[in-house]
Amino acid sequence: MTDKNLQPPAEQEKEKPLINIKTGNAKVDRSITRVSRFVSWFQAIPAVAHFIRAGERFTDRLGSQFGAAITYFSFLSLIPILMVSFAAVGFVLASHPTLLNELIERIVNSISDPTLASTLKNTVQTAVQQRTTVGITGLLVALYSGLSWMGNLREAIRAQSRDVFERGKLDKEKIYFKYTRDLISLIGLVLALIITLSLTSIAGSAQDAIVRALGLESIEWLRPVMTLIALSISIFANYLLFLWIFWILPRHRPHKKALLRGTLLAAIGFEIIKFIMTMTLPKLAASPSGAAFGSVLGLMAFFYFFARLTLFCAAWIATANYKDDPQLERPRKK
Repeated sequence: MTDKNLQPPAEQEKEKPLINIKTGNAKVDRSITRVSRFVSWFQAIPAVAHFIRAGERFTDRLGSQFGAAITYFSFLSLIPILMVSFAAVGFVLASHPTLLNELIERIVNSISDPTLASTLKNTVQTAVQQRTTVGITGLLVALYSGLSWMGNLREAIRAQSRDVFERGKLDKEKIYFKYTRDLISLIGLVLALIITLSLTSIAGSAQDAIVRALGLESIEWLRPVMTLIALSISIFANYLLFLWIFWILPRHRPHKKALLRGTLLAAIGFEIIKFIMTMTLPKLAASPSGAAFGSVLGLMAFFYFFARLTLFCAAWIATANYKDDPQLERPRKK
């Protein structure tokens, strides 16, 4: 017998169309069936199915909300960094009185409003006089906000990486151990960021120096080749940064192949984000309103896209399903 009712439930579910709409028009119904079959075939592609699984995990485990929290703490961390920067400038100006006088004269000469010029002059002098207090306060606040930022990033990545969304016994740590781990992770992340930025800048400068030394500036076909080389180096630097994030922060170690491919996905995505921000920020700052708020909005958008990309790739690594993919480290027993 070929009655469909006698087929197993799995077979009936398999034959059930994705879009089950009957309009009464035979031609329209056939078109809907074709679209449904195409969508089913497209979703069944392993790579597409993997992205769908990652997207579902990202949404179910509050990836957008965690991304907003990371963005908030990222932007908040800029305030103490600026305080430390102003303190450093204050120390430089205090040791060079001539440079300080030139800066004050330029401020006064470049601003037509005498009240505003006097206010900025007093602000610079106050910053120089209180440089020690501002620097120490900035360092303390930067340390606290940096630890909070690292803690939120760690918890967000772990929420995407572990088998269940709820925290288990292994995820609950004593407060002093937690802050010690966050401090070590923050130092490691800063070192990884310095290394990646150094690789990018040194490679770019070396390329320009080599081209000028060999007298190859006039060769047109060499420009796209050098651009491709610079792009590859930048992606490699991004790869090192995200490899550190996905390897150190999650408590449950991922599979090797999933980690390497997910890190490459994050590195390429981060380079795309940097390219888009580089293209859009100058246009945003061209308008009067953009000149006032463009840098703030640009930084917030950059942090938000970085957080979402990081969490999505963490979900992508966690939902990977490759054959013969060994786990890098066995999770600890509960």
